[in-house]
Amino acid sequence: MTALLPEGYRDRLPPFADSAAALEARVLEAARLHGYERVDPPLVEFADGLEMRLKAGGLHDAVRFVDPVSQRTLAIRPDITAQVGRLAATRMGHHPRPVRLSYAGSVLKLRASQLAPAREWRQIGCELIGLDSVAAAQELVTVAVDALEAAGATGLSIDFTLPDLVQTLADGPLPVAADRIAELRDRLDAKDAGSVAAIAPDYLPLIEAAGPFDQAIAKLRAFDTSGALGSRIDGLVRIAAAIGDRVTLTLDPTERHGFEYQSWLGFSLFAAGLSQEAGRGGTYTVVHETGAEEAATGFSLYADALVANGGGVDRRRLFLPFGTPVADGADMRAQGWVTVAALEAGDTPEAQLCTHLWVAGETRAL
Repeated sequence: MTALLPEGYRDRLPPFADSAAALEARVLEAARLHGYERVDPPLVEFADGLEMRLKAGGLHDAVRFVDPVSQRTLAIRPDITAQVGRLAATRMGHHPRPVRLSYAGSVLKLRASQLAPAREWRQIGCELIGLDSVAAAQELVTVAVDALEAAGATGLSIDFTLPDLVQTLADGPLPVAADRIAELRDRLDAKDAGSVAAIAPDYLPLIEAAGPFDQAIAKLRAFDTSGALGSRIDGLVRIAAAIGDRVTLTLDPTERHGFEYQSWLGFSLFAAGLSQEAGRGGTYTVVHETGAEEAATGFSLYADALVANGGGVDRRRLFLPFGTPVADGADMRAQGWVTVAALEAGDTPEAQLCTHLWVAGETRAL
């Protein structure tokens, strides 16, 4: 019983731990090449400060406890994005904007769902803080695609959404009672045409404006007779053009699940073979200590899903028989081999899970 772990937690054994570390390194290197420098915030923060920056949902998904030193409530981070925002707003507040930051680390959820039973997982991402523009969004989406390709993901697709679409229309050309807006969002998200017709029939065409990007964007443009969505539509078209044919693009303009705090743009990242999203991103605002908000754009990748999808490492292991000169092993490691030296005469390559054997100055596949 002492070997059991709490529900939602697991050990990562060889070769999967090596695979995860290598994948993380490749993703962060892809971000670094675009100018994103890594930050590494702590696992735990004061709960009240973290709650202010987590926005939608606050700390409902965070594990909290009382710090025996400060006697204040601490929270284990359920998301790293808010911490990066804190760093940008405080420790790096003097930095010229925009500031480009990357990160990787573990996050902890208070609860898990049946579809995603893990309560601890690795989050990798990038945030561009201090600029809200189509050019910034173009860059972030491009970096996300580069990062996924660096992780070895194939069959990539991106599903775009416009999180503030309903609010924009309700405040302008298609008014909706304030107490019905949340319900309208939910019904549009669920593609419940009957309920949408009962609440605001003018919004019904939005249900059809979803699917392959070119078709969906044409339907959305035809729906936008007032021009209230013109800048958003044009922005999406420019972002799609920047990606080209590297990924499959779709659009669901009223999708809100998971995009509760994003502003004008949200996107979900998918890859072939995954049973869940590979990541998610969009535009949002960072809250400063004064209450002021600063524009930002970012994305997060779910490392565990990518590793499970085959983001593996080359597990070539060269067995050095007992008595092999030390210099031979050093030479092979310099060439990129992983060497496993026999520490006693009876050791075998099979026992050490080796793929190759060092024989008379040459490597031999087993």
